[in-house]
This record gives sequence, structure tokens and C-alpha cells, in this order.
Amino acid sequence: MDSPQAKQVLARHGKSFYWASLFLGSALADRAARLYQFCRFVDDLADGDLPHRLDSLEDIRAGLKDPQHPAVAEIAELKAFIALANESQLPLNAAAELLDGMLRDQHPTALETQAELLRYCHAVAGTVGLMMCRVLNCQHPRAESFAIDLGIAMQLTNIARDVLEDAKMERRYLPAAWLDRPLDPETIARAGNNALIPVADAIDQLLTLAELYYASALKGIHLLPWRSRFSIIVALRVYRQIGRQLKRGGLKWWQGRTVVSKLTKARLSISSLIDLLSGLSPKSVAAHNSALHRHLKGLAGVE
Repeated sequence: MDSPQAKQVLARHGKSFYWASLFLGSALADRAARLYQFCRFVDDLADGDLPHRLDSLEDIRAGLKDPQHPAVAEIAELKAFIALANESQLPLNAAAELLDGMLRDQHPTALETQAELLRYCHAVAGTVGLMMCRVLNCQHPRAESFAIDLGIAMQLTNIARDVLEDAKMERRYLPAAWLDRPLDPETIARAGNNALIPVADAIDQLLTLAELYYASALKGIHLLPWRSRFSIIVALRVYRQIGRQLKRGGLKWWQGRTVVSKLTKARLSISSLIDLLSGLSPKSVAAHNSALHRHLKGLAGVE
């Protein structure tokens, strides 16, 4: 099933992921784009200003819980996702958890602990990694834990990149436990002198934490089918570069989003060949570090 519209959405809104998808081949790239299209749809709905967005998100979640729910027929994006889920055997409990994360974002957010942060990251991104494993026809059940780690790492990078933008939407994902003084989203959004250094220090912690999850994910990539392995390595390297550039630039979060240039993406893609060619066989991949999931017990894909 070819879906040009899904690829267009990916190209327009997910430039790093679109670049990586170019190495997947037509069939897998199409399925990955269809997964991204659904995730983008619910994310845009959650971040938009439609008056009935909360009801719509709840209807989508109900449809994921019960494919016979009227919402599946009424919402084209949900119907298309259910078709993809049936085709790729996607875990619908992971998609429902993704909606739980989006529903949480409908209220002002001020996280308190690292555990809360990681559970949120699992909801909105670890679940996507879990579903992507199925989209890419991965046959190794062990790969799912590493895929969750890649989703978490990328979401930690997102949060580091978007601190100012999130604060303007009344969201502070930086745990209060990491801040040396109380800072609510409104204070962060003003980017006054009293917020610059404490927030930069917390972003530094975010990026340090993300590196642990990126390192785990890079090991687990060798459990993926050979055909999709290179694409995911490229996605990992390009997304991790956002945080590295942010750090190298002095963590000046108040200056807006950090962007990875096309030239840098090309360079990272070439260097990704080293990871691919020096990669381990699936049997040689060490056991997943369960400590990375100690705060995620009971969530989709986590024992």
C-alpha cells in the first residue's frame, strides 16, 4: 500500500526522520511514513487550539482500545492507523499509551522527578519505538527494549530543544528535582536572567541522560533486519546531533530551536556506515540494561 500523502507529511514535518527513511527502501519507508503520519496527527491535535481536541483525543484512544468504536469509521487518520496496525501487528496498547501522553499534555505540566520524566518519554516516544520495531519486520523480541530506549533518547532531545516553546504552552518537562529554585513554565517562558542558568543546567542533565539511552539503542540496532539497520543508525546519529549542537553552542535554550543542516546530515550518514559495517551479529548483542527501565514497570513493552 503506497501512501504518498504520508511521505509528504514526513518530509514536511519530520525532516530528520525523512532523511533516514530514504535508506529504507520503498515498502518499509512507506510503512514508517504511515506510522509517523498517525503520530504527527495526534501530536498536532494535542498541541493545537481546536475547541474539541480533548474529546477527539479521547475518541481516538477509545478507538484504539476497541476497533469497533464509531471513531474508527469517523476519523480517517485513525482508520488508516488501524489498517497499518493489522498489517504490521502493531501493539495497540502502545498506541493507547501514546494517546495517554497526549491527553496529559492537555493540562499544565510541571514534572517533579526523573521517574515522571522517563514515564512521559515512554508514553509519547518509547511507544513509537516499540511500534517501529514491528513496522520494520524485526523478528528479535529482545529488540523492543532497545527500541524503547531510542524513543526515550529522542524525546529527551526534543525536550531539550523545545524548552522555550513548551514553556509557552504551560509545560515544564524539566524535573523540579533538577532545578536549584522553583521555576514554573511562565517564568521559563519569559527567559529572564533568573532562569537562564538553572534551565541550562537542567538541559545539560537531560542531554547526559539521553546519551545513556542512545548508547543502549545503538547496541540494540544490530537486532534489526539488515535492510533497516542503516536507516535507524542514521536517524539515531542525526537526532543525537541536535543535543550535541545545543551543548556545543552553550545551551542557549532561549535562542530557539537547534537545527541540523543537510551537510551535517550527509556527513553523519557517511559515518553511520562505520557503525553498520563494524556491527555485531544479533547473537552477540549483550542483554539489555534493565536499570534503564526501572521507572517504566507496567508500561507497554516493559516487563
